[in-house]
This record gives sequence, structure tokens and C-alpha cells, in this order.
Amino acid sequence: MDIKILVATHKSYWMPTDNVYLPVHVGKEGKEDIGFIGDNTGDNISTKNANYCELTGLYWAWKNISADYIGLCHYRRYFTRANPINCEKKKQVILSRNEWEKLLEKHPIIVPDKRKYYIETNRSHYNHSHYAKDIDTTEKIIQEKYPQYINAFTKVMKRTWAHMFNMFVMRKDYLNEYCTWLFDVLQELENRTDITNYNVIEARIYGYISELLLDVWLETKQYEYYEQNVAFLEPQNWIKKGGIFLRRKIMGK
Repeated sequence: MDIKILVATHKSYWMPTDNVYLPVHVGKEGKEDIGFIGDNTGDNISTKNANYCELTGLYWAWKNISADYIGLCHYRRYFTRANPINCEKKKQVILSRNEWEKLLEKHPIIVPDKRKYYIETNRSHYNHSHYAKDIDTTEKIIQEKYPQYINAFTKVMKRTWAHMFNMFVMRKDYLNEYCTWLFDVLQELENRTDITNYNVIEARIYGYISELLLDVWLETKQYEYYEQNVAFLEPQNWIKKGGIFLRRKIMGK
């Protein structure tokens, strides 16, 4: 089974040695070489990395890699078989090639465990964290270009959970289908949105929007998928993150 799981990175960092993982320097065009293959060869959108984030790596893989299964994770965030507290131990439980083969023999699509917001819907969370007009524009685009997806969009926006991080592993035919739809929606959003005055964080608009579009696609297609644990390799300040979450809920972005 030919599996390639991209590890999106923009800097030199620890990487798994298992050859199922392919470290990719996203946004490499015009940047200093950090020793990893770049997303700036062949058909690519490497120069859009500031706005598309890890999706420039996904686009590159979609257009340039031939494999039975293609996936995406991050240099600090991986699919794992457990979630120990110790960050070094987390490296030891990252899924291996053998484990991926067993999973993918049973399931054509692997996504992260649900990220639950409890007191927020996906739409209200986005509106409190970013510019509400951008999710509104996305809704209009789907209504106009892909009306068969609009019921799923409405359903996903009302949920209090989502499969986040733009992380997944898919059989290549599913990936081709998903990326064809996803990048068309995002290109249309790009055509309709002026981000000239967005700060560096908000300029990542297409990466943020795409996190929600994965579930819209899954809900519409009703493809079978399997949820797998995800671990972050660095310590996280949950008190700080919780405070930011509540402040956005009360005061908005």
C-alpha cells in the first residue's frame, strides 16, 4: 500500500523517521532552504501560503504526488495511538506505516477526533474569532455554485463540534474529489474577498475556512470515515486558551 502523509512545516523541526511521512516546506517559494522538499515545484500555489497556510502543501500533493493514499498533518500535530502528557512520549505514539496500513485497509478516510466547543456553534465560534462576513460569503458561494452542499453547510455550521486542523488521510480518488471542490470554493472566495487590510492572523482566511469545509464535504457525500486521536507535540496553556475562547465569546474578535 503506497501511503504518503505530508508533514507541513515552515521551519526546521524534529520529524518522524518512518518513511510514511513526507516533510514538506510549505510556502517555500522565495524562502531560504530548510532541508525539506518544497511545495513550489510542478503545479503549485506556494506563493499563497500566507493566506492558505498548510493548504499550499495539500494542493502540491494533490497535483504532484502519485500514491494510493495521501494525507496531511503538521510538524507539531500528528495522528497518534494515545495522548500521553509528556511531549517526548507523544513522539513515540505517532502512528507508524504498519498502523496506517491496518487502518486504511478498513477505512478509506481518517480524520481527527471531534474538537468540541460545547457552548459555541461552528458558526458562532468563527464569527467571534474572525470576520463573520467571510463565512457568509462562503455560504453564498456554495448556494450559487454547489447547491447540493448547502443543507450540509447549514447543518455543520449549527454543530458544536468539527474535525479541525486540515488533517486527514484519504484514498486518492476521494482526495481528488475533495480537493477539486475545496479549491474551487476557496478560489471563488478569494475572488470575492478583499483582504488588503487584514492583519497577519486574519490573512490566513482560506486556511481557517477550509477547516469547516471538510465536514461540509463529508456530510454531503456521506462517505464512511474513522476518527483518530491527534496529539500536539508541545505544551499547551489551556488556561490561556480558555481565556481567549471566553473573551472572544463575550467581546468578539
